[in-house]
Amino acid sequence: MGRYRSELRWFAAIFIVCVLSLHVPAQQPLVDKFKLHETIQPVSQAEFEQAIARANKDGAQALLVEMDTPGGMVESMRAMVAAELGSRVPIIVYVAPSGARAGSAGFFLLEASDIAAMAPGTEAGAAHVVYEFGKPDATMQQKIENDAEAFLRSFVTRRNRNAEAATAALQNSRSYTAEEALNQHLIDLIQNNENQLLAALDGREITRFDGSKLKLHLAGARIETIRPALRDELLAWLVDPNIALLFLVGGALLIYLEFNTPGTIVPGALGTLMVLLAIFALNLLPIRYTAVMLLLAAVVLLLLEAKFGGHGVLAIAGIICLTFGMLTLVAAPIPEMAVTPWVAIAISVGFGSITVFLMRLAVRARRRKAAIGPDALVGAHATALEPLAPEGHVLVEGEIWRAVSDPPVEKGTGLRVVSYEQHLLRVVPDANPQTPLTTA
Repeated sequence: MGRYRSELRWFAAIFIVCVLSLHVPAQQPLVDKFKLHETIQPVSQAEFEQAIARANKDGAQALLVEMDTPGGMVESMRAMVAAELGSRVPIIVYVAPSGARAGSAGFFLLEASDIAAMAPGTEAGAAHVVYEFGKPDATMQQKIENDAEAFLRSFVTRRNRNAEAATAALQNSRSYTAEEALNQHLIDLIQNNENQLLAALDGREITRFDGSKLKLHLAGARIETIRPALRDELLAWLVDPNIALLFLVGGALLIYLEFNTPGTIVPGALGTLMVLLAIFALNLLPIRYTAVMLLLAAVVLLLLEAKFGGHGVLAIAGIICLTFGMLTLVAAPIPEMAVTPWVAIAISVGFGSITVFLMRLAVRARRRKAAIGPDALVGAHATALEPLAPEGHVLVEGEIWRAVSDPPVEKGTGLRVVSYEQHLLRVVPDANPQTPLTTA
């Protein structure tokens, strides 16, 4: 009897475990999300690669990339495409929200993804090659464009998308609305928001770039947004050429202030930090060295204006060089990466005017330092405090000095200092005296 009771307990325990297991919910799938809402350059490239690495590490079912970009640099785009194609986790590129675009280099990222999707009211395309350092000769231009076209076809065809329509965006700068892109088989679907997108993809079987098949399980997925680190956010803000130039000019003025008033420390330290940050940011961008030469020439012209004076001609020439140098400093593949004209003009005029003003003050101060003590009083106006016949006291620059005059002068006479000899000032009557000093 005891044996049967023991078996009954085991049976009951197994039954309870089975019943409870039926009520244990399935593990909620995870989808990582990364927002690419900026130009494509080394900073956004690093953020994109870090997002893919995290999605591959934390067991996400997919990485959802919400894109809104005008495009950017070719080298960064190629590295980002390579990261997409090599990801173990499927990449879903979703052009959203409404009004967003996947322009230029962004079109390459869209077409390289495992799932390409767009929201209503978005666009993609206009992927024609823009030359960073001037248009090359016909042969080199053909090589560059053919290379970009072959690169695009290499993954568009593997994704079973319309290679002809894709290359039209490259050859003729063709742009497509979401509906046109879907009809041309450039994207896989159109959805209003990310939740509807994941619901529509649940259960869909996709072909990865390596040819393997994968069924997506995205129903009720938990979306976790990947936020860039503070360092990346700072770099993304600083890589704007307008901000970088403001840091460069502001830092240069602070360093000059430190040299002009040594010992203040704070302006020099802050200025050095700003200049280094600006140089670091500009180093991430394509820089024209002819523009750098214009900036150096502008500084030389401004210094010459301050030292020798050119009735403003040298200063104007320097400001013009500074403006053109700033406008052409960044060889921007898209307008969003170029220096804004009003920023360049404002910085050039402000920096040029401040530089000339400060340098003139410095030059005058240096010239005045050549005469110190009594020698500095030569040529100054003086007033006789008593009759000088020929010796007496005079007031010069707020100080009382012994002076000798030839010829003798009366009290209150306006005088001018002509020399300093044996602790005495030699003065003469001033042909254009200042207002005489009245004394008791």
